[in-house]
Amino acid sequence: MIYDIHHVTTYEYESPVSFARCTLRLEPKSGNGQELISHHVEIRPRPAERNVRRDFFGTLTESVVIEAAHRNLRIDSRSRVSVSRQPPARDASSPAWESIRDIAFEATSLGPTSPVGYVFASPLVPVLRPVSAYAALSFAPGAGILAGAVDLMHRIRTDFRYDPKATVISTPLGEVFDKRHGVCQDFAHVMIAGLRGLGLPAAYVSGYLRTIPPPGQPRLQGADATHAWVSLWCGAELGWIDFDPTNDLLVANDHIVLAVGRDFSDVSPVDGIIVGSPKQKLGVAVDVLLVD
Repeated sequence: MIYDIHHVTTYEYESPVSFARCTLRLEPKSGNGQELISHHVEIRPRPAERNVRRDFFGTLTESVVIEAAHRNLRIDSRSRVSVSRQPPARDASSPAWESIRDIAFEATSLGPTSPVGYVFASPLVPVLRPVSAYAALSFAPGAGILAGAVDLMHRIRTDFRYDPKATVISTPLGEVFDKRHGVCQDFAHVMIAGLRGLGLPAAYVSGYLRTIPPPGQPRLQGADATHAWVSLWCGAELGWIDFDPTNDLLVANDHIVLAVGRDFSDVSPVDGIIVGSPKQKLGVAVDVLLVD
């Protein structure tokens, strides 16, 4: 499948901003069944500086400096991506989760794909006893890691309510877990926290969902903005498998990967600092269109 993605981020400021420094992570990744065909970002007002690098996780990260006074900032990202991936069946056999836990802790590499880097707490995902206990209900002794993760994903989809007004990105994980309300970022963080609480390596994935569902299928939640899901290391043979707890899906061709990290703080599509305005209004619009 080939997708055209149009991602527009706008900021409106109450008073003129004299300086802005932004970090952009807007280029979709290549690899694991996905290939980037083209990508372009237009920024208005025009930046004085634009510098590109790859971060530790392999995400193309662009640093932008705007020195012209402005009250509106528009970041217009356009990408074309080819996606072809086949997830395992939900009931496929897999190694016992305890064996994966043990192997992950024995890893000798500290690279971005090494499982050991995703076992421990991260800035937005603390390991909390109640969340770990919740996740443990899905992982009976000796159970396959895939079966346990599928069950945990399904329970989060069942027990938590999708509610865009319930949280903001700074809402603590413990509060999200207690409320059982939130959005895709919250559900991904909850699932990651539960898996890590059991010693399992889990990463945060940001990306997109196709806007128009296949005929006869319901529209997926989170399709009008960037989406979030979980990648779990299931051993050397299966590798990293992606789970979407918001929609109770093993990730296949309807998902486009933008960036991977430990939690949202590693993959935020746009962040930065400004000088000059106490208030701002953020707008995000995403269109994901299937073209072939």
